[in-house]
Amino acid sequence: MFRTALRNVLAHKARLLMTVLAVLLGVAFVSGTLVFTSTISEAYQKSSQKGFDHVDVAIQPHRQADDKERPGAAPKLTQRMLDQAAKVPGAASATGTVNGFAAIADKNGKLVGEGFGSAGSNYYPGTDGKDARYPLKDGRAPKGTGEIALDAKTADRAGYKVGDTVRISVNGPVLEQKLTGVFTTDDGNVSAGGSLALFDTATAQQLYAKPGEFNEIDVKAAAGTSQDALKTELDKVLPKTAETTTAKQLADDQAKVIAQGMDGMKTAMLAFAGISLFVGIFIIANTFTMLVAQRTKELALLRAVGASRRQVTRSVLIEALVVGTVAGVTGLLAGIGIGAGLRSLLGSTGAEIPAGPLVVSPGTVVASLAVGIVITVLAAWLPGRRAAKIPPVAAMNSVHAVATTRSLVVRNTIGAVLAAAGAALTVATDSKAVMGLGAGLLLIGVFVLTPLLSRPVIAAASPVLRLFGISGKLARQNAVRNPRRTAATASALMIGLTLITGLTVIAGSVQKAVDKMATDAIRADYVVSMASHTPLSPDVAKKISTLPGVKASSPLREAPSRIDGDFQNLTGVDGATIDELTKLDFASGSFADLTAGKAVVDDTTAKDRGWKLGSTVDATFEDGKKGKLTVSGIYKGNALMNGMMVDVTTIAPHQSQITDQQVMVKMSSGVSDSTKDSLRKALGDNPAIQIQDKKDISNDIAKMISLLLNMLYGLLAMAVIVAVLGVVNTLAMSVFERSQEIGMLRAIGLDRKGIKRMVRLESLVISLFGGVLGVGLGVFLGWAAGQLIGKSLSTYELVLPWDRMAVFLLLSAVVGVLAALWPARRAARLNMLAAIKAE
Repeated sequence: MFRTALRNVLAHKARLLMTVLAVLLGVAFVSGTLVFTSTISEAYQKSSQKGFDHVDVAIQPHRQADDKERPGAAPKLTQRMLDQAAKVPGAASATGTVNGFAAIADKNGKLVGEGFGSAGSNYYPGTDGKDARYPLKDGRAPKGTGEIALDAKTADRAGYKVGDTVRISVNGPVLEQKLTGVFTTDDGNVSAGGSLALFDTATAQQLYAKPGEFNEIDVKAAAGTSQDALKTELDKVLPKTAETTTAKQLADDQAKVIAQGMDGMKTAMLAFAGISLFVGIFIIANTFTMLVAQRTKELALLRAVGASRRQVTRSVLIEALVVGTVAGVTGLLAGIGIGAGLRSLLGSTGAEIPAGPLVVSPGTVVASLAVGIVITVLAAWLPGRRAAKIPPVAAMNSVHAVATTRSLVVRNTIGAVLAAAGAALTVATDSKAVMGLGAGLLLIGVFVLTPLLSRPVIAAASPVLRLFGISGKLARQNAVRNPRRTAATASALMIGLTLITGLTVIAGSVQKAVDKMATDAIRADYVVSMASHTPLSPDVAKKISTLPGVKASSPLREAPSRIDGDFQNLTGVDGATIDELTKLDFASGSFADLTAGKAVVDDTTAKDRGWKLGSTVDATFEDGKKGKLTVSGIYKGNALMNGMMVDVTTIAPHQSQITDQQVMVKMSSGVSDSTKDSLRKALGDNPAIQIQDKKDISNDIAKMISLLLNMLYGLLAMAVIVAVLGVVNTLAMSVFERSQEIGMLRAIGLDRKGIKRMVRLESLVISLFGGVLGVGLGVFLGWAAGQLIGKSLSTYELVLPWDRMAVFLLLSAVVGVLAALWPARRAARLNMLAAIKAE
C-alpha cells in the first residue's frame, strides 16, 4: 500500500502541483514572518546591548505608585547622589545623564530623524575630559550655551560640518546652535534611524530638568567587582527614591521590550498566514476529494483484493504526507527568501535597521514543516475516510457519485444552525472575542450551506449566460452539476473577500466618524503641537496669543492629580476662550463659569463618580497640595474631547515644569494657506511644530487608516492568490474528469472556441458566486463590528464603499477569467477521439 501511494503521487504530479503551491504559499508566509521578526528582533537587541557597554549599574528615579501626597511629583537624582555613587566601594566612575526630545532641522529646514527617535542628551566628560559613550570623530565637545554636537549619521544626512549653525527645537521655540563636534555612537535609537544631539551638562539640565538634576546616573564597576556586588553597595547609600538596576538586567528588560514590540507584528502576520492556510484547506480537501473520485474503481479493486478500510485511508494520507513534506520544505526555503526580502524592503523605505545576520531558528524550521505536513494530512483525512467507506461493488458501479438526499439534508441543517448561531453571536454581543467567535461560526455555516446557495445564485446569472449560446448553457449546468465542488472552490475566494470587504467598510465608517467628530467638537481653525507629540513650551501659546489676526487661543495642558482619592488627569485650558474654540454639548452648566477652582467634566466621568452640577470634590495636585474643585459644567464627551477640564490658573501654581500638549487657535480671517503660513513664520519656521486645521487632522487619521488598510490588503492578497490556485486546480481536474464529455461535444460540432468559452464562463460564474457571498458577508460583519465600535465612538455610522465593493466583484471576475486560461486551453486542445475513448 505504501508503494501504491507513492506511485499515485508520481502518477498525479501535475494534479497535485496546485495543492503543493497552495500549501507552499501559506508555509512561506509563516516561515517568512518568523525569520523576519527574529532577524529584526535580534538585530535591535544586539544593538541595544552595545549601549550598556559603558555602564554596570544604572540609578533611576523610583516613585511609589500609591503616592497620594504628590501624585505628579517624580523623585529627582541630584548631584549629591552622583557624588555618593562615585565613592562607593567597587565603583570606578559615575556619569550623570540628562535626556529628552531634540528635533534637528537640515539645511533645507526639514526635520531629520524619526520623530520619537529625535533625542537630546548631555556630554559628560570624565577625568580625561572625554565621554567614553560618545567618541568624537571630528571637532570637540560642546562647552557652553549655544554649542552642540551631532551623531555622525545625522550630520551626514543633514549635510552639517563642524562650525555650521544648526537649528534645533526641544519643546517649541527654535534654537540656533553652533556645531562644535561630530561623534560616533552605538545608541540603538541612532541605529534605527533616529538622531542624537549632545549639549554640555549645564545646558542639558536647563533644557530637560533643573540645575544639578539628572534623569539617570550610570556607574562603572572597578576591575574585579561584579555588577551585583556594586548594586549591593549602592543600595546601602542611596535613598529609597533611587532605584538601582544592573546593566545585565537592563539589557534583558530591553530585549523583552523589543520582543514584545515584535510580537504584535508577528501575531498579525501569522494571523494572515493562518487565513491563507485556512483557505488552502479547502483546496487540499477539494483536490483529494476529486483525486479519490477519479480513482474510485482503483480503490474498489484494492478493497476487492484484500485491502482494509484502514489501509485505503492510510494510502491517501501517505500521499498527503508526501505532498505536505514537499510543500513544507519548499515553503521554508521560500520563507527564508521572503524574510530577507522584507528586511531589504523595510530598509528601502528609509527605515534604518541595525546590521545583523539572517536568523533561521530551529523553531522556525520545525514550525514550518509541521504546518505544511499537519495542514495537508488533516485536510486529506476526510476524503480518505470517505473513500474507504465506499463498498467495492458500489464503487465499481459509481453508485457513490450522487450524494444522498439524507446527507444533503443533514449538511444543510448543520450549516443553517451554525450560520444562525454565528449571526446571533455577532449581532447580540458587546465582547470582541465573542463577536470573533460568531464571525467564525457564520463563515463556517455559510461554507456548509454554499452547495444549497449555489443553485439559486448561479441560476440568477442564467439570463446573462444565455447570451453566450450553448457554451453559456453548458457552463451553468457544469457549475451546478457538483454543488459541493463548486461550493468548496467558491468558498476559498469568499473568505478572502469577506475579510477585505469587512475591513473596508469599518475603515470608511471610522474615517467618516472622525471627520464628523472633528467638525462637531472643534471650532478652532488650527491646532498647534509638536510633530513628535512631545510636550510643547508654554512660550508657544504666549507667542500665538499676541499675534495679529488671532481671535482666540487656548493651551491644552495636562496635570496629574488625585480627585476624591482616585488618580485623575486634569486638562488645563483658558477658561475665557475655550468656548470659542470648542463645540461641546452641555447637559448642564457651561464653560462660562470656568474660573479658578471650577471644573467641567464629561458625562461619563460624572456618572461614574456620581457628580452633579455644583458638586464639590477634593483635589490633590501635582505638588502634593490639596484644594477643592466645584463642578460648573457637565458636557457630552467624545474621543477628541473628554475628561476633567480646569482653568490653567488652577493648576499652574502646582506644576514644577509647565508644558502644553497643544494650542488651539481661531483666526479672524478663518482657515487659509496665508493664515497658516503667517502662523508658521511667526513660530520661526520650526520643523518640529505642526500646524493643523480640521482637514489636516482628519487627513492624518485617514493616512494611518489607509496605511493600515493597504497593509491588510497586501496580507489578504495571499489568501486571494491561494484561492485563485484553487479555482485553477478545480477546473483543471474537472476538465480531466469530463474528457469524454468534452470529446463528445467536439464530435457533435462544438468548436474549440466554444469549449474555451464554456470553461471560462464556468470559472467566471464560480468566482462571481464566491465574490457575491464574500462581499455580502463582509458588509454584514462590517456592520456588526460597527455596532460595537459605535458604543465608544458616538459619531460612528455605517458607510458602504460602493465603488470598492464594485472593484472587489470585478476582481472576482478577473480571478475567474485568469484561473480559466490554462484549463480552457487544455480542454480545447483535447483530441476528440482519444477523449471519447477515455475512461
